[in-house]
Amino acid sequence: MKPFAYVRPASVAEAVRAAAGHPGAAFLGGGTNLVDLMKLGVETPELLVDVSRLPLDRVTSTPEGGLRIGATVRNSDLAAHPAVRTRYPALSQALLAGASGQLRNAATTGGNLLQRTRCPYFQDISKPCNKRTPGTGCSARESSHRDLAVLGHSERCVAVNPSDMAVALAALDATVQLHGPEGERTVPVTDFHRLPGDNPDQDTAVRPGELITEVTLPPVTQTTVSLYRKARDRASYAFALASVAVVLDVRDGKVEQAALAFGGLAHRPWRARAAEELLRGAPATPGTFVRAVRAELGAARPLRANAFKVDLARNLAVGALTELTGRAASPGTPRT
Repeated sequence: MKPFAYVRPASVAEAVRAAAGHPGAAFLGGGTNLVDLMKLGVETPELLVDVSRLPLDRVTSTPEGGLRIGATVRNSDLAAHPAVRTRYPALSQALLAGASGQLRNAATTGGNLLQRTRCPYFQDISKPCNKRTPGTGCSARESSHRDLAVLGHSERCVAVNPSDMAVALAALDATVQLHGPEGERTVPVTDFHRLPGDNPDQDTAVRPGELITEVTLPPVTQTTVSLYRKARDRASYAFALASVAVVLDVRDGKVEQAALAFGGLAHRPWRARAAEELLRGAPATPGTFVRAVRAELGAARPLRANAFKVDLARNLAVGALTELTGRAASPGTPRT
């Protein structure tokens, strides 16, 4: 690990000034991903700006009935929060599926959104990787890519976003509040992560010096149900081969509103807009669900060794939609 400087600012404004004044700076929250990458030599910040003690560790209600989640709220605390468990169960389920208990106790909301891909070639500094060093090539395309992207990838990169939490937030239409040298701005979670294109080294829409301060969830109706499902190689802690977050409102046997987001398939949580359009106003039946999800996944471009992910994602989504429809038809069924 290369030497680095360390500061612990007393306020958000002080943290932003420290990072903006030092181009080689990185914000440090729980450190569960950043420190590992520093040990591997993938990340080499010259300055760590420790934001873990800033007053950003609260979950509060918004006037509209949504939730405001501070950037340093720990994943374990967020998963267990009563309002999250009852009103946004997909988020709680995603967090609990995302890591071991020890990691959830350290990892933060902001850090979870910023975690980098677990592509083995990105983490191995002896291998070419456009995400780590632009212009060197993508080792995964012609090598081991079973766990990597089938949607939205490019010739430059086939890595996938590793976050479970971000998939649920994308389906829930959450927004991210950023504080930077030019002031505050809000970015939808669906626009927060980038597809690789020609610049796979740019993971997110975060600008230099900007700090995530909170995530906001919009209110949900009493008839809205949600669910997160994940397929992985082992039942213990593992990243998703495919996952899905579904938010559904079914009334009188028809889909009033639907939101779907896939994980493990692309460079960012994949919001299934084509499927949602076909679902709205349609009968809430397995046939409808199959047609909608197939239409979405028709855009998939699997590589040599990961075509199985398309069928896996389709089965997860259809199963989740069917299960939620059953819950919506039983008014006494708990959301969780």
